[in-house]
Amino acid sequence: MRLKKEAMFTCPYCEFSGKRSEVHNHLAENHGDTLGVRVDEFTKHTFYVITCPVCGASYEQVTKKARRDPSFVSEYEYEIRLVVFDLLLYHLQGEHQLGE
Repeated sequence: MRLKKEAMFTCPYCEFSGKRSEVHNHLAENHGDTLGVRVDEFTKHTFYVITCPVCGASYEQVTKKARRDPSFVSEYEYEIRLVVFDLLLYHLQGEHQLGE
């Protein structure tokens, strides 16, 4: 039985490369400054925004708990970044065939 070789990814912001999980962690640890943040004026929900460095498409991830608990974002900042960068990696795989 032959094992499928895991695809290698290159960070879209620097020269780092590795398995998807390694690049995922690298993005969250080193490139959090590429994320935008906005607060909806009506719902007061906090949204994290990631923009694809290849094509400029933007994606948002809402953090509803931040409205009720202001410490939520600071307490779970790394985990939130992981979720948002996961959106970017899926986009890069699906739209730009990166990591194949």
